[in-house]
Order: sequence, then structure tokens, then C-alpha cells
Amino acid sequence: MKQLFDELSREVSRKTTEKYSTSFSLGILALQASIRPAIYAIYGYVRLADEIVDSFHGYNKERLLNNLKEETVVAIREGISINPILQSFQETVNRYHIDHELIDQFLHSMAMDLHKMDYNSASYDEYIYGSAEVVGLMCLQVFTEGNRDKYLELKPYARKLGSAFQKVNFLRDLNDDYTVLGRTYFPDIDMGVFDNCTKARIEKEIETEFKEALIGIRRLPRTAIFGVYLAYRYYLSLFKKIRQRSSAEILENRVRIPNTEKALVALKSYLRYKIAFL
Repeated sequence: MKQLFDELSREVSRKTTEKYSTSFSLGILALQASIRPAIYAIYGYVRLADEIVDSFHGYNKERLLNNLKEETVVAIREGISINPILQSFQETVNRYHIDHELIDQFLHSMAMDLHKMDYNSASYDEYIYGSAEVVGLMCLQVFTEGNRDKYLELKPYARKLGSAFQKVNFLRDLNDDYTVLGRTYFPDIDMGVFDNCTKARIEKEIETEFKEALIGIRRLPRTAIFGVYLAYRYYLSLFKKIRQRSSAEILENRVRIPNTEKALVALKSYLRYKIAFL
């Protein structure tokens, strides 16, 4: 009967991904079917932690995050959890031998969000590594399925992609992060004078990371390459929209990609993939 619970747990992680991210959901659908449940499990888990620090206002967030950390350790060690998202996550961690250090670093970055911080270059890099790069590395361990040499080869590119995605998110969510959550991630920036020059400097960093990440995407196993490339193209489209707007505009309105435009991006991405990757 445990099989039913395992199936339910994987379904909950899938539904969580679909509820929170259309872009990632479509990207995961483009992966080979055999690895999709593991990627849903990773996304569902990181979404759970992210919700604690971003949405559970009026509750003791620090205690909730600590509880999640403790429950994660027990679930991975014992190979079971009655929390469906944790159940599918521990199953993935144990099956693909995901490095526990990556999970620790992720939860550390989530804990950083519990406190108002003035980020410098070191703490900014630390936060991005834990909040985004390690998530890409967890997924990469699934994609490479135990091939450690392949994992180490692709690791720098996966980090670049995770960093680029996160910085695009920072620009997209700049207003909400600053006005609602009281966060400013970009180091040494006074939000009172956030201007086009500052925005352009950040965008140059992101552009470089996207270019470097594409090198690694081309070297991924065939089971993963199109799904990751599709997510890359979605975020690149979002990034281009952000670049077209002024610093004042992105502080006023959150940039979005309509579903109809996402469908067009998917079609173009598939055609590019067929020409350039196969």
C-alpha cells in the first residue's frame, strides 16, 4: 500500500510545481518522462521552504523553517515522511545520491531571508549560491544519474544558469521585494537612486551568465537537454522584456510573460533545438 502514498507524494509535488510556475512546469514536461518526478520533487521542496519565508506572515517563520530542516534530515535518514512533498523529495535525494551539502546551503539561504540584510558582494554571492545555484546542482545530479565526471564537468554551467535565473527574478520582483518584504538583494545599491545605469550593469552580468550557461546546456544528456533549454528560453524572453523597460518601470510593475507568448516561445525553442542541438 505504500506505493499508493508514493504515487500521491509525487503527484502533490507535480501539482505544487504547476500551481506556482507555468514556465518550470512546461520545461519539466520537455524532460524525459523517467526523470520528471525527481525534478518535480526538487521544485516542490524548494517551493515549500520559499513559501515559509515569503508568505507565512504572522507565523513564527524561523521555527517553521527549523522544523522543516529537522524533518528533512529525519526523512532522508529514515527514507520516509508523512509529508507528501518531503516524501517525494527524500525519495529523490536517496535515489540520486544528492549531496546533503546542497540542501544545507539552500536552507541557509532561506534563513537569510528571515532577517533584513544589507548585502555586500560576498553575502550576495552566498545567497545566490544557496537559493538558486544549488537547486540547479540538485537537478544536475538527477540529469547525470550518478555519472560523477559528467556532473563535475557541467557543474560550473549549472551554477551560471541558476545565478542568471535568480538575478532575473530579483529584477522582476524588485518592487515587491523592496516594498512588501523589505529586501534588497543587489549589493551596495541604494534603492532610492536605482537608475538605468545601475540596471544596465546588473543586466550585463546576467547576459554573460546566460551565454556561459548555454555552453553547458548543449552538453547535457539527451534526457534533459530540451527541458533545460526551454526553461532557459523562457527566462531569456523574460530578461529581454525587462531590458526593454526603464528602471522606473520595473519598480512600478512586475514584468510577466503571457501564456500565449510562452506557447510561442516553446514552439520557437523546439525549432531551434531541432536545428542546433540534434
